[in-house]
Amino acid sequence: MSGQVAMQKTGLLHRSLAEWTRLVESLHPKNIEMGLDRIRVVKERLGLRFDCPVVTVGGTNGKGSTCAMLQAIWKEAGYRTGLYTSPHIHRFNERMKIDGKMVDDETLVACFEEIEAARGDIALTFFEFTTLVALKLFSDAKLDVIVLEVGLGGRLDAVNLIDADVSVVTNVAIDHVEYLGHTREEIGFEKAGIYRGGRIAFYGDIDPPDSLIHHARAIGAELKVLGKDYSFSMNADRWDYIGRSTVSGLVHPSLYGDNQIHNAATVLAVVEALQARLPVGRDALERGLARTELPGRFQILQNEPSIILDVAHNPHAAAVLAKNLKEMGAFGTTYAVFGAMADKDIDGVIELMKDCVDRWYLTDLPLPRAASAEALKQKLIAAGVTRGKTNQCISVYHHAADALASAKNNARKNDRIVAFGSFWVVTGVTEESDPPPHTNRH
Repeated sequence: MSGQVAMQKTGLLHRSLAEWTRLVESLHPKNIEMGLDRIRVVKERLGLRFDCPVVTVGGTNGKGSTCAMLQAIWKEAGYRTGLYTSPHIHRFNERMKIDGKMVDDETLVACFEEIEAARGDIALTFFEFTTLVALKLFSDAKLDVIVLEVGLGGRLDAVNLIDADVSVVTNVAIDHVEYLGHTREEIGFEKAGIYRGGRIAFYGDIDPPDSLIHHARAIGAELKVLGKDYSFSMNADRWDYIGRSTVSGLVHPSLYGDNQIHNAATVLAVVEALQARLPVGRDALERGLARTELPGRFQILQNEPSIILDVAHNPHAAAVLAKNLKEMGAFGTTYAVFGAMADKDIDGVIELMKDCVDRWYLTDLPLPRAASAEALKQKLIAAGVTRGKTNQCISVYHHAADALASAKNNARKNDRIVAFGSFWVVTGVTEESDPPPHTNRH
């Protein structure tokens, strides 16, 4: 039965965007199934192609920040941009942006219908289906540049369907071990799968795994590594980019933390690599850095008391969060609203964060693979968080919003609250309009 006939017989035409996302979530028995064979067939049926530069961004952490800065800079330079990221926090539309703006429901529904018609009897995962929606959308939009965030790993991720002009691996740390491997070398090989022979590839950290270097060399990619082929230096309240050219006295990115300057250096290296095709002046660079917006990356929601949102869900990200908290200056009591997926290295996250937090407000999350608040409590106790006292510094809640409300009731003006862990924590403590589907990966 063709996809179009199937839609007509099952009444799928003219469904709302929310109905489509729920339907697509039910199409495949697994939330995640690595491999490109199924999605490649559908891509070929759709005839998707791009006449503009495409950048893919993978890595363990920093992907979203890197993508957001690239999009903002090219937009400020006057180019029509497409940006695909995941997961979303409130609305599905957050995943696909053109010129920095979310795409409207009607346009997305039309793309969903086209993908459904093209797939026939091929079962696609939620991420595969929605990646094809983004690619169809961008293929039709006559853009100047497209930025695609890799969902998980790289080699077998749906985004790797596209042969990018420039590929970035921001860093490699231990995460998603059930899919990518248990060592940095195994994970590095998987992430290096987005590199292409004869094209520029970046590694945005100073310690690339040997497997990543060897793979880039084996396929003939032009690998450039932070600290070796390009770098940055701090200069009081400004910073300098040093690559083929040097750009001095740059403003700090609007995204908080020294790690964002780290990410911004790779962003400028990518912009420099595509300068011949997409010329960008200094003014656009600075405006893009200053105007980048990205929810949930050390996002300061309010002051007095300070409320900070961060999607740090693995030890690598938790180390950055802990550093940023320590550099904020003196505060009274630090309250943490924390929730996580059971398959994450929760012990590693707690070890890095426990000295930054005075009181823990643990929350359940609304999906099966989440660790329960009670399970998190036991891990905190095992880590010595109570230091032999009563367990009054640890509270458990069924909902993140309730955990935040309780923390706010106890916090004074000079205190701070950090809500961190899974994307679902950030979703739960902020206003929900279209909760993410259960295929949310963090």
